[in-house]
Amino acid sequence: MAASRAPGEREENETEKGLRVSDKGYLNTAVMRSTITFIDGDAGAYLLLYGALPSADQLTQFQNEVMHHGTVHADAEHFCRSFRYDAHPMAILTSAFAYLGSYYSEANPSLQGQNIYTRGDKASLALMDKQIYRLLGKATTLAAMAYRVRQGRDFVTPPTNLSYTGSFLYQMDHLGEENYVPNPVLEKALDTLFLLHADHELNASSTTVLQTGSSLVDPYSAIAAGCASLYGPLHGGANEAVIRMLISIGKPDNVPAFLEDVKQRRKVLSGFGHRVYKTSDPRSFIVRKTADEVFKITGKDELLETAMALHAAAMKDEYFIKRKLAPNVDFCGLIYRAMGFPLDFFPVLFAVPRVVGWLAHWRQMMLQEGGVKIWRPRQIYVGEGKRDYVPLSQRTPVEGLKVTPSKVIHSGITKRTNLASFKGKVAAKL
Repeated sequence: MAASRAPGEREENETEKGLRVSDKGYLNTAVMRSTITFIDGDAGAYLLLYGALPSADQLTQFQNEVMHHGTVHADAEHFCRSFRYDAHPMAILTSAFAYLGSYYSEANPSLQGQNIYTRGDKASLALMDKQIYRLLGKATTLAAMAYRVRQGRDFVTPPTNLSYTGSFLYQMDHLGEENYVPNPVLEKALDTLFLLHADHELNASSTTVLQTGSSLVDPYSAIAAGCASLYGPLHGGANEAVIRMLISIGKPDNVPAFLEDVKQRRKVLSGFGHRVYKTSDPRSFIVRKTADEVFKITGKDELLETAMALHAAAMKDEYFIKRKLAPNVDFCGLIYRAMGFPLDFFPVLFAVPRVVGWLAHWRQMMLQEGGVKIWRPRQIYVGEGKRDYVPLSQRTPVEGLKVTPSKVIHSGITKRTNLASFKGKVAAKL
């Protein structure tokens, strides 16, 4: 779509005025080729990262490496405790991932050379894999710390004799009981949900990791960026939004009125539809089966009947059928709620398993043929044309909500402050 390349000119011609495609939200743009799509039910992390199922010895080695890196530096514990008791756990987790990078200078291309991950030799691969082990091992630890700091609890040393999800549950819930072991049904359920969330092609957060990683930043910063992207309510916060929606609906009898509000665009329907799937999200069937197993031991969530009524009504309504709005994986929030997780912890339960998917995409990018090129999307400029400079004394105020700076209320300014006299008072009242 761009102008032809002249002899000796760079392949990515960034200056010629060729045609450009405006594709808002990357709806139809494939930014890279990938072999990362299939998630195996037994060896998901290894398969995502290395593209093949491991042998028994390879799987054992991989598991041991990940669990070995579960502990964090004592200063990282102090860092997590520096947050307010009511800080959102995703804010803590995002910051903690970035903080980790400060401990591993050997992992930073800005300090050690930009090709430390892209050479493809034995030493480069070993360095890359070590960071992967570290991030996977510490992801559950940091998440558990984000959980416990809000409870005012001491942190728990990660056990090495439990599964990945078993260790996670142990770190969150162990209060000193002797021979404490997480419930195996809940452990298995969380493992299933982690597998479902491990990767899902180039969604917003995975693309953020690659966009950030394309500058050859260290993997800790790239993962922190992905975590920040996942924090958004249109992505990782979606399963939390489902529960809040069901709470707002209340009883099953209120479902018809709610769906009518959705049709009139007065309410938003969460948990239905997906950018990729135009029929039912295949993960939703596994979520339903997993929910049945969890509810057997936790008891049914009172919102389940409302969710079932919503599902049944939407699937029979031509409005939603025509728009192909079928249930997606975001209804897993019902399982998290039944397991006793607070609502604002749901995005963390999405982020922890997605770390492996982010790392798989990052690793693939570092090893891609032809090296890493920084991602530099273009824009289509639709602003003002050339304008002459107007001296300050001759300017008139520009009106308009979106082009005029807003006046804000500063929380520290009280009525007494406004009545006082002090230098710069006019500026302080803005």
